[in-house]
Amino acid sequence: MRIAQVAPLWESVPPKLYGGTERIVSYLTEELVRLGHDVTLFASGDSVTTARLEAICPHALRLNTGIFNRDAPMTMLMEQALGKTGDFDIIHSHLDFMGFPLARRNPIPTVSTFHGRLDLPELQPVFREYAEMPMVSISNSQRKPVSWANWHATVYHGLPRDLYSLHPNHGSYLAFLGRIAPEKRPDHAIEIAKRVGIPLRIAAKVDPMDQIYFHTEIEPLLSDPLIEYLGEITDAEKNEFLGHAMALVCPYDWPEPFGLVLIEALACGTPVLAYRRGSIPEIIEDRATGFVCEGLDEMTAAIQHIPEIDRRRCRWSFEQRFSVERMAQDYVRVYELALVNTCEREAEVTSLVSWPILSTSA
Repeated sequence: MRIAQVAPLWESVPPKLYGGTERIVSYLTEELVRLGHDVTLFASGDSVTTARLEAICPHALRLNTGIFNRDAPMTMLMEQALGKTGDFDIIHSHLDFMGFPLARRNPIPTVSTFHGRLDLPELQPVFREYAEMPMVSISNSQRKPVSWANWHATVYHGLPRDLYSLHPNHGSYLAFLGRIAPEKRPDHAIEIAKRVGIPLRIAAKVDPMDQIYFHTEIEPLLSDPLIEYLGEITDAEKNEFLGHAMALVCPYDWPEPFGLVLIEALACGTPVLAYRRGSIPEIIEDRATGFVCEGLDEMTAAIQHIPEIDRRRCRWSFEQRFSVERMAQDYVRVYELALVNTCEREAEVTSLVSWPILSTSA
């Protein structure tokens, strides 16, 4: 199958540091190539892939310094990847709804995976306007605000099996990984660590929009001797960071669409403590691979039960449910469905066009 993968340009594929969407695009692209598909990746020029790379701009946008217009390369990305009838059987867009206008006009079927939250009211008219566009959710919870949209499947994220290794022994610290942002509630993670007297190590980036929040709300809390802030870390560093942790703490206070760090922790055998928000109950099996909690007090109380979680069970859950092989196979089925639907629509149009015209003349 000739497949185009269209990645955002904010990070390289794979990302140098933080970047959940681009990381998934990379894993999927490499596995599709391994399966024998002809894959073209539209991404930034500093991306690394075994697929054919169509570089839209020399460098990923987030880490590119200097004054420049970021909309220009994004416009070129959509035109090059979605606006032309290239030699593809299927186009897989990871641009959320940004690619809809061009994809609607392209005869090549386009499938769009949504990686963010969909509960914002301004999204409703967009999905109603483009109601025919084939969409894929990354959790069942994610699609609820627009459950009536043209969902073809839910495909959970997957990771290469050898990316992280099982660490069978419980560590001595709690871990927080990802972004410093209000909805991620790093302040709750810090409060839990202080309540139970266990060190907390924070490995997270701070986006420009969250700089004020970090400096005013979080930075003053980092002076506590139990708290260690590491900044962003690489994939290579995650294995040790997560694997040596007692548990990953995810007190997210928003409808989490998926939470890639959750399955990264499971791959290391590390239990996850998280609030019952969004996709969390779909990913974490309560009291089997972690604890799904209702709030701060319940999560604090769950800390003492972490040794009851079998870390091998966490790793087994990852291998059974969240491998890259399973993810790629699921997407291939989505592509095949989209192709079948397109062929059926074309056959219907052909049938209508070839229907004999009845003369009304005498």
